[in-house]
Amino acid sequence: MTTFTAAQAVSRSGALDPAGLRIVIGAGGTGGHIYPGLAIADAILKRVPEAKISFTGTSRGLEGTLVPKFGYELATSSMIPFAASMGWRRFALPVYLLRAGIDCARRFRRDGVDLVIGMGGYPSSPAIVGAWLAGIPRLIHESNARSGKANQVAALLSDHIGIAFDHAQGQLPSLGKDVRRVGVPLMPAVVAMNRAGLRSEAVDSLGVSPDQRLVVVNGGSQGARSLTKAALELAALWRDRTDVMLLIKTGPADYQAAVQRIEELKASHGTRVVAYMDRMDLVYAAADVMVGRSGAATVAELAHIGLPAVLIPHPWAAGDHQRHNAEVLVECGGAVMMTDQELTGARLADELEVLLADPDRLERMSESMRSAEHSQAADSMAQWAIDLAQEYQASNTSRAAARH
Repeated sequence: MTTFTAAQAVSRSGALDPAGLRIVIGAGGTGGHIYPGLAIADAILKRVPEAKISFTGTSRGLEGTLVPKFGYELATSSMIPFAASMGWRRFALPVYLLRAGIDCARRFRRDGVDLVIGMGGYPSSPAIVGAWLAGIPRLIHESNARSGKANQVAALLSDHIGIAFDHAQGQLPSLGKDVRRVGVPLMPAVVAMNRAGLRSEAVDSLGVSPDQRLVVVNGGSQGARSLTKAALELAALWRDRTDVMLLIKTGPADYQAAVQRIEELKASHGTRVVAYMDRMDLVYAAADVMVGRSGAATVAELAHIGLPAVLIPHPWAAGDHQRHNAEVLVECGGAVMMTDQELTGARLADELEVLLADPDRLERMSESMRSAEHSQAADSMAQWAIDLAQEYQASNTSRAAARH
């Protein structure tokens, strides 16, 4: 691992050398924290191709797969979830956090890190604590409408806070801090997507007939059993309909059982079951309505694309943040929401039949929710990060010159 010092970050002319930028992104646990971090990393490299960017997280979450897949180094630390700190664990949590933070501080000093970005979630906490201990600038991002415990702690140690929704500002200490609403950083493929331009290819690839509407039930990367159960009940209710195609993403665990159930219903002409969705751009382009959870990344993607939705917040999400995320789209008129406890095939049919029967309402929902803010978030965060890192380099260089 290459180390860049303050002296190496200055060219012979005395100007800052972009090749010296060293930025670490703390992100992990779920895709909702990791993908925005990856989007920021890509946006930084678009501006400063020579910059050195790495990630830090834990060995538990999706970061172990996703971060290396996108070509970035990942360092891990031992950290326990904030939500797990019940009983005796609440006394162990500060010990874990401090120990992991000290390890990060040592690594950051060794590697000449200029900035640490925290994306929220417990895997990012040691990185922020480590940067604070090492005196390195910290920039955090809160993707959810309601901030989690990790970012509430991180915000105490950070002067620079990016938020996706105004709702989050009330839960974060902001006095004397630079707080900016930037949106949720989206991956470049999502930003570049043209739903209208891709629609013809999308409906053909998914086998949607010209006279059919497409409803997608998306349970996320691992599936959601309550969503799959309700979708199968919906398939039974709609088994004789030919004007609607139902695409159900189950995740790997429930795939075989769901396929068998559709075969028993003899509803395969109008229902398709998949374990994964490799081309979400095609799914987004072809869908008329999306049914799913309301993680921050999903809400931001729906808003950017303008895809009407029925949102069912995860009932066990920390701080009930998925409900708050869903409310952002409900308030602007782009989605309807129901609780997981209310979710049944019959209730889903009631909501969807009203929407599908009113194309004008679907169009209004699409227009009311569409936002360009999220498509610009990665660029906004990237430029902010570069500015902070270069300011830190410059201050180090000034101090070094004064000593000589």
